[in-house]
Amino acid sequence: MTEIAAAQADLLRPHAEQAYADELAALAVHDTRPRPPSWKLSPWAVVTYLLGGELDDGTVITPKYVGPRRLIEVAVATLATDRALLLLGVPGTAKTWVSEHLSAAVSGESTLLVQGTSGTPEEAIRYGWNYARLLAEGPTAGALVPSPVMTAMQGGRIARVEELTRIPADVQDALITVLSEKTLPIPELGTEVQAAKGFNLIATANDRDRGVNELSSALRRRFNTVVLPLPADEEDEVAIVARRVEQLGSSLELPEIPATVDEIRRVVTVFRELRSGVTGDGRIKLKSPSGTLSTAEAISVVTNGLALAAHFGDGVLRPSDVAAGILGSVLKDPVADKVVWIEYLEAVVREREDWADFYRACREVTG
Repeated sequence: MTEIAAAQADLLRPHAEQAYADELAALAVHDTRPRPPSWKLSPWAVVTYLLGGELDDGTVITPKYVGPRRLIEVAVATLATDRALLLLGVPGTAKTWVSEHLSAAVSGESTLLVQGTSGTPEEAIRYGWNYARLLAEGPTAGALVPSPVMTAMQGGRIARVEELTRIPADVQDALITVLSEKTLPIPELGTEVQAAKGFNLIATANDRDRGVNELSSALRRRFNTVVLPLPADEEDEVAIVARRVEQLGSSLELPEIPATVDEIRRVVTVFRELRSGVTGDGRIKLKSPSGTLSTAEAISVVTNGLALAAHFGDGVLRPSDVAAGILGSVLKDPVADKVVWIEYLEAVVREREDWADFYRACREVTG
């Protein structure tokens, strides 16, 4: 094992370009298609990296995203133009995951990141100052602290803005000049930063959570919006959860647990039925809880269940290991959601013959 690989093995959560360095390197070697300025891979290779495939020499590229190919092609094509990319969707639709992997494949790094919150200042998007040097020298180039967006502009790379709609509207609008003129004025120095070829920006946003700020029409026009949907069918969602749980289990060094597809399928079924408001066979209409019950939450429930089974159980993932996690995901509103959950248990889960153990485990933690 090389020193770099050994160092990465100690990381809890390597960046995409670290975790999949071998795949990115293999794609670069076999990629003979035209590459836009400053791109590490061609658009075709970026899509292959995201969706998976097999190279001419037999190298397998693992899928990072399971979903419509055309959506990823549109996203990648957008980054090759002068329009920024907005990944929109409800929580848990892999917006951040796709953003990170797109940046890693296009620019070779995914760390030029602005994390949007209600307290994100304009300096996080434009630039700030080293105040000790500012007081000693006045406004100079040496005292200026570039933002991730400015750094990406200078190097012709991809910048990422996560949770754009959580950023206050007046701060969001600091992006308008950057995206329309491809320049960032620095009036204190009487100069500006002009974007090098290859620069672009990926933003993620959702309009379901509280604390969301609408994008101005002027800013929204600067983006090409790609809506990432929830997994289209149960098999896709089961595959996504199983793959991510395996990756997380390896990263967390959890003891190996026997195949858990049956319990994963059960968690996915519960989440899909509750969020859609109808059972899988379409026979029973259901009330939906206030939470989103996303794929990301299903991954968390199963991973937590594996930890329980490994450290406090018999090494086999059982209904009792996932029941509490499901309850925590469903009961965002402890009063209204509990009514929804109990009705689902009694009307649906109780009637399924092969779900008896699951029903008992859920009733036990529900009380």
